[in-house]
Amino acid sequence: MKSNEFVQALQNKADEYIHECLSHTKEHATGSGKVVKVMDRHIPTVEYFLNIWLPIVQGETIHRSTWYEWLKSKGDTEEERNKSDIIKNITERFHSLARDIVANEGKGIFYAKNCLGMHDKQHIENKQVDKFDFDS
Repeated sequence: MKSNEFVQALQNKADEYIHECLSHTKEHATGSGKVVKVMDRHIPTVEYFLNIWLPIVQGETIHRSTWYEWLKSKGDTEEERNKSDIIKNITERFHSLARDIVANEGKGIFYAKNCLGMHDKQHIENKQVDKFDFDS
């Protein structure tokens, strides 16, 4: 069982993680051969946050199944509702940033389809074909 302090700190750690995702850069060679840093926002994911980022930065984490239990929980006690509210807020913020990156930068199409419920628009065209009786 994680302490209230750990759960409260998750909000601040999620803010730090989002800031890292927003400020990430990569090196890019220009036509003149000069290497410059360009913005390259990362899509925030719960899995990376819990399994890699949080253990490195905070030294502890929670299991992903615990995250999703708290996410789905209605909370019988005030403490459980608080955990659930924090996890729901963080998850929604991760998804909001991910949607923005997908929409504006075209990155993470498979992530959008699998995790954000987005889908391709299908254009279906129906052509009505009249049958003619050529034998008459």
